[in-house]
Formats: sequence, structure tokens, C-alpha cells
Amino acid sequence: MPKNPDTGNKPLDVLRNSVEKNVLVDVKGNRGYSGILEGNDVYMNLVLKNASEIINGEAKGFHSRILVRGDNVIFVSPSKGDEQ
Repeated sequence: MPKNPDTGNKPLDVLRNSVEKNVLVDVKGNRGYSGILEGNDVYMNLVLKNASEIINGEAKGFHSRILVRGDNVIFVSPSKGDEQ
């Protein structure tokens, strides 16, 4: 299997490299969160800070800190502005 050209690592390594950076998290139920990744575990449980909650494409709320349960995560995308 070819390595990821951006990192040369596994997907969890991409998450690890995204700590303290902005990420977009899409979850089940037409919801998503955009915030700063504080941490994660091997089950893809994510802790975000300063997170905007996005429902059906519209920002609906703000959370100073939120835990997103891994089994609800569809994808996690590092923000383009934070790439180095």
C-alpha cells in the first residue's frame, strides 16, 4: 500500500500531527465540528477546543471544549491553513 505523500505515515499519525491545529470533523446525523484538536485516542475519540458546531451546513453553536465519540466520526480533515 502506498504511503500518504503528505506524511508518509498512517492515518492516526496524521491525527497526532494535527494536535493543536484546526480540524474539521464530520459526524453522523448531518453534524460537524470545526475547532482545535486537543487530543485523540486509538478509538478516534477526539477532544476539540474552541469548536463551532455545524448542523446541515450552518454554524449553530460554540463549545469551549467538546468530546466527540469516535464511533460517530465519519472523517477528520486538517484545515488547509494549518498545513506546513
